[in-house]
Formats: sequence, structure tokens, C-alpha cells
Amino acid sequence: MFRNSAHGGRTKRFCLRLGVIVIAVSVIAACSGSDSGGDSNDSDGTKLTGDPVKVMTITSLNSQGPVFPMIKTTAEAYEKWINSNGGINGRPLETVICDDQGQATQASACARKAVEEDVVAAVGSYSFFGDAIVPILEDAGISWFGTCCAATPLELTSDVSFPVGSSLMYAVGFIQRAHEDGCKDINAVVIDGAQSYIEPMENAMKAYGMAFKQDPIILPQTSQDDGPYVARATKDSDCIVMVVSESLWKPWFAAYKAAGAKQRLYGPQGNLDAVSIKGFEDVAEGSIIAGSYPDIAAEPWADFREALEEADAPDDQDFNSLGGLGTWAGYSGFTQIASNLTDLNAKSFMEAAAATTNLDLKGMVPPIDFTKPWTDGLKGYERLFNRSVYFSEVKDGKIVPLTTEPANMSDLALGIAPQ
Repeated sequence: MFRNSAHGGRTKRFCLRLGVIVIAVSVIAACSGSDSGGDSNDSDGTKLTGDPVKVMTITSLNSQGPVFPMIKTTAEAYEKWINSNGGINGRPLETVICDDQGQATQASACARKAVEEDVVAAVGSYSFFGDAIVPILEDAGISWFGTCCAATPLELTSDVSFPVGSSLMYAVGFIQRAHEDGCKDINAVVIDGAQSYIEPMENAMKAYGMAFKQDPIILPQTSQDDGPYVARATKDSDCIVMVVSESLWKPWFAAYKAAGAKQRLYGPQGNLDAVSIKGFEDVAEGSIIAGSYPDIAAEPWADFREALEEADAPDDQDFNSLGGLGTWAGYSGFTQIASNLTDLNAKSFMEAAAATTNLDLKGMVPPIDFTKPWTDGLKGYERLFNRSVYFSEVKDGKIVPLTTEPANMSDLALGIAPQ
């Protein structure tokens, strides 16, 4: 679908290294991405013309709770990459980043800004406050498109919500793997705001004739002293499944190590990751990771890896994550649909997304049919179109893929054991 941008990347790097004023207009254009008239060019010198295709990405960047800078970095890298590869039908993509600051009021403000900016869609976002965002987008006819992790009631039911990731199904995957690993006594720890993950996990436990040893433990988003929570989670258990954000793993590991705990841990892709285990590799060893996407080393992410290199992405952000992979997949899905529209606006995009029967992202996720909500599944989870997960393991201090093919969790989430 997209042309290879390796040549453009080499040209830009050469120009940066050159360090002198270059007079030739063609070289200036290759370095700056624009000509003297202000029109952007792709890597082959083709002008991007017309009004920009404006979209917004919303996430938490400055917050006392979890933050997701990799979402911002990925969205900006995608904008740069797609504009170097022909844009959207020859038009430049313009990404507006909005920080919800970990607050519902700011999340609403981001949604209102999306309306004011007349964006085509909100793409590749993640916020704990989806229910503060979706009603405003609904009223304006703007799609909440390509999210990795729809978790709030309106994200899971609204007709403007088009998640690409399998969201809370990774938590169902925890239960499947824990059962296969021989766990008998399981406890659950869930970050406050992600309570919607509990019901499908409990259904999966019932499918195996099991129940959590105690009610799922709710971990505050700003938790720093995890000693009491570790004590509860490790009581009479052999395994612990954890729906916990990246920034909360280090304080957990510290308390876990201090307690001398040995239970096997199960955590989400990009949260239990290379960043969060650093310094606690011995504690994390053998932990299992479940997520919506195959490992970043897989073939579907070749363009993503190239784009991150071209953008000189920070080393301290984990892009092998629900945030990184999810935002790239969301933008890729947006481009696939938007590129088929000659008159592209919020209304036409919404209609096209709702009519899409085969969003094929070439292995980033299984093909998605947005015309078939999960009406025969969990009540209140109808917008979970993708219900498949992948698994990895912490081995010798590194994240190592365990599976390369998606495992569908639909039945298990309903309490039906795999045959």
C-alpha cells in the first residue's frame, strides 16, 4: 500500500550530517520536506497538496497517574512517515496531540478541541476517561477510531467507537495461560479505572471451574507503597494476574522483592515490559505477558520500526506496547479507510468505517469487520470487534515472544472453556 521510504530517510540523514548550506533546490526540498511554496513533498519528490487531513490523538502525558508518551511519539512518527510516502491521497496528514493530564475535565476539553479543530477523527488514542470524551465526539459526528484498549462503558458500546486492539481480552488471556501453566490459586490486581476487565476474567475462571482466591484487588493509579497490596495478592496464591500500567510496576516489583514473593506474574503488553522490569529482571523472570498485537520484531511492524528510526525515537519509551503498536495500527487502519474516500471529512469517514467489512492490517491484528458488533457476546462490550491475543515471556531479562498466531478469547470471556 505504501512506497518504501528508505531512500528518503537516507537523504534526510545525509543532509543533517552535511552541516553546510546547500544551494540546490532539490536537496533543500529533500531535507526540509517542503518547497519554496510551502507544499510538502514525499520521499520521491511528489508534492502533497490540498488541505491537511487533520486528526487528533488524546492521551495522558503530564499526570500524577500513568502516562503514555509512546502514544504521542508514535502518532508523530506516523505523520512524518505517511507524509514521506504519499500522504492521504496526496494530502498531508496533520496530527494534533492533546494531553488529558489524567483528568476527566481535561479529557472533555480535548474532545471539545477536536470539534473546534474540525478533525476527521480521533485516532490511536488511549485515555482512562473515554466516557468523558465519547459523548462530545458523538454529538459532533466524530469517530473515536483505532484505540488499543477500549475499556469504559461508552467506548465499548457507542457507535462512534471503532477499537482496533482487543483491549480487555488480554486479561482473559491471562487466565488461559495461567490455567495452562498449572496455576491453582489465582489472585487479581486491577488498576483503578479498569474495573471493566474483571467480569470477563471472572467468566474465564468459571470456565475452568475456578474462582479468584479473593475479590480482585484495586490498585490506586498513584500508588507508591505497594506493600499492603502485595501482602493481599500473595496470600494463599500461586499466581497473580495484573491489569496494571507501566509506571506502577516498579513500585510493585520493589514491594514484591522485599516480601520475598515467588508467585508467577501475568501482565499486559507494554506495561510489563523492558522499561518496567529494568532493575528487577530477577523478580520479573518467567512472567507472562498478554496483549493485542504480535511482537514488534514481527514482519507487520517493518514500517513502524523504520519510522521510529527515522524519527530518532527516545530509547526510554517502550514501543513494543499497547500504546506504541496500538497507535501505529490505529493510524494504519485510519489511512486504509480514508484513502478510499475522495470527499474526506468526519461524516464520510464515520460512514466508511461503519461499512468496513475487512480492515486488513496485514497481521498487526486479525482482519476486522466493523459491521458486526459482538451482539452475541458480553452485554455492554458490543464494540469489541477484535478479541484475539498474543503472548510473550520475560526470559533472561528480555521480552521473548511465546506465540505468533492470534488466540481468540471470545468463548472464554463468556465462560466457555476452549475445546
